[in-house]
Amino acid sequence: MAQPLVKKDDDRDDEAEYSPFMGIEKGSVLQEARVFNDPQLDARRCSQVITKLLYLLNQGETFTKVEATEVFFAVTKLFQSKDMGLRRMVYLMIKEISPSADEVIIVTSSLMKDMNSKIDMYKANAIRVLCRITDGTLLSQIERYLKQAIVDKNPVVASAALISGFHLLQTNPEIVKRWSNEVQEAVQSRAALVQFHALALLHQIRQNDRLAVSKLVTSLTRGSVRSPLAQCLLIRYTSQVIYESGNNTASGERPFYDYLESCLRHKSEMVIFEAARAITELNGVTSRELTPAITVLQLFLSSSKPVLRFAAVRTLNKVAMTHPMAVTNCNIDMESLISDQNRSIATLAITTLLKTGNESSVDRLMKQITNFMSDIADEFKIVVVEAIRSLCLKFPLKYRSLMNFLSNILREEGGFDYKKAIVDSIVILISDIPDAKEAGLLHLCEFIEDCEFTYLSTQILHFLGIEGPKTSDPSKYIRYIYNRVHLENAIVRASAVSTLAKFGAAVDALKPRIFVLLRRCLFDSDDEVRDRATLYLNTLGGDGSVVETDKDVKDFLFGSFDIPLVNLENSLKNYEPSEEAFDINSVPKEVRSQPLAEKKAPGKKPSGLGAPPSGPLSTVDVYEKMLLTIPECANFGKLFKSSAPVELTEAETEYAVNVIKHIFDRHVVFQYNCTNTIAEQLLEDVIVNVDASEAEEFSEVFSKPIRSLPYDSPGQTFVAFEKPEGVSAVGKFSNVLKFIVKEVDPTTGETEDDGVEDEYQLEDLEVVAADYVLKVGVSNFRNAWESLGPDFERVDEYGLGPRESLAEAVNTVINLLGLQPCEGTEEVPPNSRSHTCLLSGVFIGNVKVLVRLSFGLDGPKDVAMKLSVRSEDETVSDAIHEIVASG
Repeated sequence: MAQPLVKKDDDRDDEAEYSPFMGIEKGSVLQEARVFNDPQLDARRCSQVITKLLYLLNQGETFTKVEATEVFFAVTKLFQSKDMGLRRMVYLMIKEISPSADEVIIVTSSLMKDMNSKIDMYKANAIRVLCRITDGTLLSQIERYLKQAIVDKNPVVASAALISGFHLLQTNPEIVKRWSNEVQEAVQSRAALVQFHALALLHQIRQNDRLAVSKLVTSLTRGSVRSPLAQCLLIRYTSQVIYESGNNTASGERPFYDYLESCLRHKSEMVIFEAARAITELNGVTSRELTPAITVLQLFLSSSKPVLRFAAVRTLNKVAMTHPMAVTNCNIDMESLISDQNRSIATLAITTLLKTGNESSVDRLMKQITNFMSDIADEFKIVVVEAIRSLCLKFPLKYRSLMNFLSNILREEGGFDYKKAIVDSIVILISDIPDAKEAGLLHLCEFIEDCEFTYLSTQILHFLGIEGPKTSDPSKYIRYIYNRVHLENAIVRASAVSTLAKFGAAVDALKPRIFVLLRRCLFDSDDEVRDRATLYLNTLGGDGSVVETDKDVKDFLFGSFDIPLVNLENSLKNYEPSEEAFDINSVPKEVRSQPLAEKKAPGKKPSGLGAPPSGPLSTVDVYEKMLLTIPECANFGKLFKSSAPVELTEAETEYAVNVIKHIFDRHVVFQYNCTNTIAEQLLEDVIVNVDASEAEEFSEVFSKPIRSLPYDSPGQTFVAFEKPEGVSAVGKFSNVLKFIVKEVDPTTGETEDDGVEDEYQLEDLEVVAADYVLKVGVSNFRNAWESLGPDFERVDEYGLGPRESLAEAVNTVINLLGLQPCEGTEEVPPNSRSHTCLLSGVFIGNVKVLVRLSFGLDGPKDVAMKLSVRSEDETVSDAIHEIVASG
């Protein structure tokens, strides 16, 4: 006898849930399928067998072609049964088997008969199956019936036809688009589901015509939609039209806003919420527009339905990111949700309160959160931690209570991601709030005493080595650091040795003590620990040897390593041992994924000067070796940078040309990569005539033509210009491709002796300020920023005007400057109203430059920016500001 199904609230540790399909096999079920052939059909038995077949198919069981055919033919015999339940199972089975074209014919007549049946259930299901298994030819034959079904009085039939239209729109869009009149009529149906499906299908048909969608929304917002589901769809389409039409009309009013506001008074809760959510997500929404939406969401916070409470608090949480003041009126209601049984609701309430609370409410919130944290999962705890970090940065005077809270939860049980979120938050607070440094570092030291995560221990030790020596009493951290040398694994011990060395280099009073501790590390069982101890003792002079200068030691211990590891690896592989030591300054600081990105024919390898060597050389090495083969470039000095290829022709044109800009200290060389795409032509004496009338600081030095350019064989022509030394000169260059055309016989391949001079206009080329900057990252931006010092720092503020979004403004400035984003700061969180971006690079002349960009929204769309630049040369700092000012 079958076991009863276990209820949801029962203890599942004691009872196993029973499944009626447990242990069934394909072979036995196929044997059972023979009941379909019985003269006297048992409808109940046949339905059970079909259920088992459907279960096997949905579990991923595959049927061979023979098995599927046999099952299909057997199932078709069940059309003779009049049992309605069995007939519905037959429809499902035919859809799942997906018969081939020759098999479809067998059931088409039965399905056509059912589609014209007086039984609506047969009619609806036959439509669904026919539209699923038929091709375009048969579809045109039944199109008339489908149109009639769309306007059928029975909502089940009409919905079946409309849903079928959705599926057919993917394969036969032209047929479905002819149903617009019938679908338009179905939109006026009194049946809720029919109106919903009709509106969705009508929008799908018109979605690529913005004017048609706008007219549809205009006509329906006048009150002809009764179905709550359709109303929700209409609200979404209205929001889309508002977004695409811009924020305001000529009269200053937002189009369709009155309709959205009127939906806030609808009798259906889902329509009210959909309208409120749509208003809060409007681009550039004002406080006045937000007020009615916030009011109804506040009412939902006290609803007895968990889904409404969750929807309201989640929406308010998003609004709080951009309009925190608009949500403050809901704070009292949200405080009552902290104790909500649904932990998702409670978490959202907490994080929203942390975003909208004022300084006086911080302590009260901390008490409530303390009791709350033990009841939620790690993923929710991380959200709360990030919200607390933002609150502390907002109210820095409250750092003590917030830092103590983070320290307490850091000692509690939790996974790696949760602990990392807390550590990252403390590190950010230490960096941004100077008064919090000593307390925060002590909290971190106490944490690593019991930290089980190697990665976190090494990161904390690294951070201690940077910030610890700058505190008023660095000696109090030594005990915590040295304990790691005895009590941890080899990776953490090695990191602790490095941290001790940093304290010794930065604090003279601690040097004798550090020497003693490092000497003890010489007897460690791990090679890495011993090697580091030996290295640092030699560097700091602890072994009695001649110590390097203080500057050299600090550069070695604290300096940023700004050379890409892949470049260092390639340079070391290519280094040939000799009396001359390896020079790390010779390693290129820029890496590209493509050694030489030139336009070439498919299946052809690049040839001539454009072909990259077989060895693992970097991009700069490849181009430098290539340019050295040109005698005129021999005295240009070291190549600073080569740009990515810039296309000067459209795709699929007669001649394909792109250009690479090679930047030297006093010269710029344009490398034009040319490809002849006409098989019946040979080009000779190919040269690009460059007009530099709009680039006054440049003067042409030489040009090198391509003597012969056969079909589908890339070639390079060069034009070089001289410019003032060390100056980031900019300008626009006009380009005309000139050549002699000779006809080629396609059958014999012979070329005519006489040629005709011809020319081909190319796109203009610009040399911009970003061409004089190398993208070079730094491993620790804060460290690198402090090492450069404020001597040549230049700070100014700029108005960037109206922008689509903060992210668009950030990307524009990054592209304008041509510097390398650091630490992932190029990514702007959604709905942010402010953002800080860190950039680094090398300016021409090998001058390091670091940039801090602070963006903020000044009004609905206007973006303001604060630009801080530090470099090794004040003229470079000024040049970066000039790039932004003129850009």
